[in-house]
Amino acid sequence: MSESTNQSTSLSQLFTPQGPLASAIKGYSERTEQVRMAEAIADAIAHNKQLVAEAGTGTGKTFAYLVPALLSGGKVIISTGTKTLQDQLFNRDLPNVRDALKVPVTVSMLKGRANYVCHYHLARAEQDGRFASREDAKYVHLIKSFAEHSKTGDKSELVEVPENAMVWANVTSTRENCLGQDCTHYKDCFVMEARKKALAADVVVVNHHLFFADVMLRDEGVAELLPSANTVIFDEAHQLPEVAGLFFGEDVSTNQLLELCRDSTSAYLTLAKDCIALSEAVPPLEKAVKDFRLIFAYEGARMPVQKTLVLKGFEEAYSEMQTQLAALTKVLESQAARDPMLEKCWQRGEELLIQLRRWQKAENSNLVRWVEVFTQSVQLHATPLSVADTFGKQLNAEPRAWIFTSATLAVKSDFSHYQAQMGLSQAETLYLQSPFDYEQQALLYAPANMPDPNSPNYIEAVAEAALPVIQASQGRAFVLCTSLRAMREIHALLKESFANNGMEYPLLLQGDSTRTELLDRFRAHGNAVLVGSQSFWEGVDVRGEALSVVIIDKLPFAPPDDPVLSARIDKLNTEGKNAFMEYQLPYSVITLKQGAGRLIRDETDRGVLMICDPRLITKSYGKRIWQSLPPFKRTKELADVEAFFSEAMP
Repeated sequence: MSESTNQSTSLSQLFTPQGPLASAIKGYSERTEQVRMAEAIADAIAHNKQLVAEAGTGTGKTFAYLVPALLSGGKVIISTGTKTLQDQLFNRDLPNVRDALKVPVTVSMLKGRANYVCHYHLARAEQDGRFASREDAKYVHLIKSFAEHSKTGDKSELVEVPENAMVWANVTSTRENCLGQDCTHYKDCFVMEARKKALAADVVVVNHHLFFADVMLRDEGVAELLPSANTVIFDEAHQLPEVAGLFFGEDVSTNQLLELCRDSTSAYLTLAKDCIALSEAVPPLEKAVKDFRLIFAYEGARMPVQKTLVLKGFEEAYSEMQTQLAALTKVLESQAARDPMLEKCWQRGEELLIQLRRWQKAENSNLVRWVEVFTQSVQLHATPLSVADTFGKQLNAEPRAWIFTSATLAVKSDFSHYQAQMGLSQAETLYLQSPFDYEQQALLYAPANMPDPNSPNYIEAVAEAALPVIQASQGRAFVLCTSLRAMREIHALLKESFANNGMEYPLLLQGDSTRTELLDRFRAHGNAVLVGSQSFWEGVDVRGEALSVVIIDKLPFAPPDDPVLSARIDKLNTEGKNAFMEYQLPYSVITLKQGAGRLIRDETDRGVLMICDPRLITKSYGKRIWQSLPPFKRTKELADVEAFFSEAMP
């Protein structure tokens, strides 16, 4: 018997009902798909391969990669799509598997610097005493006490201060305003301590934003980790193309200019009060930034550069912003020798000037320039048409194993779309269906006679078709919408229909509270209806009867006027490819699978997935879409939905 066969046999034994995982971990059960995935990952690690693995809901992919990773004996970086999963891995799954296997590995978690309290900026915030609200002033005292006693300085541990509180921006550092070794608190720095632990650990948990920020900016500590890593595992890997695009591009935001204004004012008040020119240089830049924002009519816009440049007053406002930034930077240069903080502000001003000029000149043909407008700020993006070449260089830099896994990477069982996006031409692939019995547990309902999704009465038709399904399920529903506008309109229509029909199900709306709070309320009610958009399509786990219906308003095609998408479509079509089949359809399928994945979360769940979009039935590509979903029993008849729930009801 070969060594690899021996390893495979011993690995599979770890997952049996008599194995260490079952003995040590409550509720653990053996799954064939999990063992197959673990064996494929062990082989990839042993031979420094690239592996792309889709594991359907319920496979237990976390244990499937943790077991071979912890047994490999090398350094492992695990990157997740969300901080929630990052915390879950570090605080629960990793310790459980490590203890079950009795392997002496050290584990560390590394987050972006904005997650750690900065002693220097905390002291400055206290000294300045200028806060947006009384609450922020109160929070600073809590943060100070926390910083004095915490071992990590990780803000997620301080639950008394909300994660979105404005004060965090004043007491954490950014890449731009960190003083590095010039800082008087360098020896006590929480960020540096987290990096030291990560360098020494066998297994390090990061997230995708941190990983790619570091690959490009060499700022967050991962660059030091990568050379010694034998294995890199990406969980929630379907998010990588978008995240990589953010960091392989070149972006600059008006927020960065306002932060420079804020820090320059603070530096003036505490370090250079005799330099009146510094205080006089800040207000004109603040005004120029605000005037630039006013060029754009409304928030939420994503505009290609061609539309932006012809806006009335754009060029003048953009030029004025650069002029005032240059003036402030010149004053900062004259004061830079006085203190590291002033020197840092000067360097930031110089860098921002370069970024604004570079965005304007657009010399890189692989970058799509576009603008995103928010309530208070404008983000200038230059996003790559493809990340495949840039990321491919990382993949082949040194021999190591690269594992990409998610519940949604393939169209049917074909990974070519994902591989092309990420430059994974050499990767092996593994497609594992969910172990759940979808034919018995679930029903896919595509209502007949729905109007065309572009027709003016489509949203009313969705609300009308959803109502009897919600009645049949007695609430217990997610209504997932493809746009915020549809979300708000469907919520209003359902609210009116509930009142008219005496339906007393609690009706929740994304945005009325935090996602966590809404989910807690949804679970607690047991019969609620939650109307949401993008935030609820993935990373949401509601088990049991509280969620028995997922209603999807439209097939989630990316909006055709999205500037990056339209540029990618043009490029593919120019190359003689079919952009719809090779890019738009796979994108829609992968997103739809995420939404559908909210429904069945364990072996005892039952539920109905309702997809209102008639294109699922009427278009030739519709078959390709539903064949990519788990093997639901399918129907066009409302009566089948009602029968499904009458069987389930006690």
